[in-house]
Amino acid sequence: MRIRIYSKQELALMYFPKSKPHTAVNHLMRWIGRCGQLRSALEAAHYCPSNRHFTARQVQLIVDYLGSPELAFNNVQ
Repeated sequence: MRIRIYSKQELALMYFPKSKPHTAVNHLMRWIGRCGQLRSALEAAHYCPSNRHFTARQVQLIVDYLGSPELAFNNVQ
């Protein structure tokens, strides 16, 4: 996975490729919400829930805490 700016929908679909876009975003945001350390790290990286995109730094934090989308998807199946 290349670390860059991603829309929430684009990143969520990488983690949940078999889901509808809205559902994938909801799942990803739930995962983020359940990981207090990730939430804190994202807030420190200027994340705001109303943002439609994750910065490259925020994407790196998500991957650091949740794992790469390829690995996460394989574990969910």
